[in-house]
Amino acid sequence: MSLTQVWLGIDVAKATLACALRLGSKHKNKSFENTPAGHKALLVWIDQHRQGAAVHACLEATSRYGEAVALALTQSAHTVSIVNPVLPKAYAKAQGLRSKTDAVDARVLADFCRDQEPQAWVPPSAAEQALRALVQRYQGLMDMKVQEQVRLETLRDVVRSSVETHITWLERELEKLRSVIRDHIDNDPDLRNKRDLLDSIPGIGEGTIPTLLAFGLADERFDNARQFAAFAGLTPAHHQSGTSINKPARLSKTGHALLRRSLYMPALVAINKTRWGRVFAARLALKAKPKMVIIAAMMRKLAQVAFGVLKSGKPFDPALHGA
Repeated sequence: MSLTQVWLGIDVAKATLACALRLGSKHKNKSFENTPAGHKALLVWIDQHRQGAAVHACLEATSRYGEAVALALTQSAHTVSIVNPVLPKAYAKAQGLRSKTDAVDARVLADFCRDQEPQAWVPPSAAEQALRALVQRYQGLMDMKVQEQVRLETLRDVVRSSVETHITWLERELEKLRSVIRDHIDNDPDLRNKRDLLDSIPGIGEGTIPTLLAFGLADERFDNARQFAAFAGLTPAHHQSGTSINKPARLSKTGHALLRRSLYMPALVAINKTRWGRVFAARLALKAKPKMVIIAAMMRKLAQVAFGVLKSGKPFDPALHGA
């Protein structure tokens, strides 16, 4: 049988990769270790079966566990898609599948890849990968600090000093990381130029810019502002059916949670502290939009403005936004 295209589904775990290669109407399943040696073995296995056909691999976004194998595949000239786990899950449900195993999940990903043709993944640059790791570490420590501060409210005195010591240590580490992140961006001409452009947007500051650059805006993976807003889960989701169901639109939240989270405070600052933000909010208020809808709309607006500034290479111009 002559093949022109094969599809590879990879169910990623910390230690293993459950793989399914769709060849025509049949699947071949095999598991590999999630190590450099395992990735090489996977590439050999693919070449043994693909008969020179093009390969399109699909895996779910699962922290960093799938990043190395995705890089190995792209470096071998294979197309790779990294998809939101919600999409293959819905696809499996639509196929009426009842079982859930690693092998089944891998076959679902291969079939999903064939039927849906998801967008090809663009590997992040080395500078973006490093920035992403720094931002994730910073956010992890910040979450830890908030948890400890909440604990202080109910702790007995016998353990209070331990928590206070931990908070002090966390604050020092957070300050160090802020300095490292600044230096990392300053030392990369491309990141530094993009940082300066984003810094021209009133409401977006030092706390948000690294996250925007680390998760999407440092490369050219998006064709338009709406795609970036959708990636952050900031586009509206509508729920309407017939005449009896017509719920208010809500944020889809089918996207990158950290990006979405990082834009909340900048949206409040833009609405309350900047002229262009007040003009934007007033226009929605005249349409009787609730407060949280206005904030969500500003989050989406900031994502779109950030994309536009980087796409055009020009600093923010308030005159273009009614101010």
